[in-house]
Amino acid sequence: MTLRTDTKTSTRKRENPALRAAAFMCSRSAGSTQVEAVLPRPRFHLDLWLSFTFQNWILDVGRPVVMLVLPADWLPLQHPGVADHLHFLYNVTAPLILLKMLERSPWMLPGLAVRLGIIAVSMGTTLHLVADSITRRLLLIGYQLHLPVRENPIMRNLKPSALVDVFELLFHYDDTVGHMMWYVPFFLVLVLFFNGCFSRREQEERMPPSAWMLLAPNAAYYWYLITEGQTFILFTFTFFAMTTTVMHQRRRGLFLNSDGLFMFYSSDPGGDLGGLSVERQHPEDDSPRTDLHPTALHRLHAPPPPDEPHMTELEREE
Repeated sequence: MTLRTDTKTSTRKRENPALRAAAFMCSRSAGSTQVEAVLPRPRFHLDLWLSFTFQNWILDVGRPVVMLVLPADWLPLQHPGVADHLHFLYNVTAPLILLKMLERSPWMLPGLAVRLGIIAVSMGTTLHLVADSITRRLLLIGYQLHLPVRENPIMRNLKPSALVDVFELLFHYDDTVGHMMWYVPFFLVLVLFFNGCFSRREQEERMPPSAWMLLAPNAAYYWYLITEGQTFILFTFTFFAMTTTVMHQRRRGLFLNSDGLFMFYSSDPGGDLGGLSVERQHPEDDSPRTDLHPTALHRLHAPPPPDEPHMTELEREE
């Protein structure tokens, strides 16, 4: 009896670890299945893209519309106008929205790079604000945007002549320095956010109705940025980087989620329309681009430039 009891006890001791291991594996597999079932599906960041669309259309595209609707002398020229106040708000909201994009992106830059990028965006938009406000006032006295600075009639008669160099420096800050400091971090943040918009679930390749509603306004805004004449190259590199990322991630079995599809679909028609607009420009025309620049639209309210005095035949002979 004692021998049988010891044998049964030893058999239980040998079976218990095996049973425990089997039970542990079963519970683990069941738990993993349950975890996979309760994993949160990637959601569409409606609040982010709605704020992005509102900022772009009201505070950026809305400025030239305000210039066209409101008369030029509605406010004194020595005070900021309505378009200037919209630009003020854009300078505040643009860095905040870019920061929010970085917070929701798994691809986070070092803290120093984020701070430098936000400072660059703030400085670039501020330079554009100053130059755009001064240009709008120059248009009221006959300044012509399609002519270089030194060839404008009002600049020829400017005394002292060294002031022309000041205006050339101002427009250089706006067209080159300001736009680079503004748009390079802008498109870089878009690429970083896009790199985190991938999922292993192929069934996630769909967009909610809210994304389809915002698709056309965002595509039109990208077309506006391209045809403005300052972001075509940056946008082309951005779209090329997005396309390359999609091809690379598909080889790894990753697919775009709703945010990624929204960004990709809105960038594709914007790039196509912008490319067509750029191709229609005459290559022999070396004058500055003024397609959809806010100050260019304000020329409708600007008085015609003063006519240059015509020389008589006697004066020409002299």
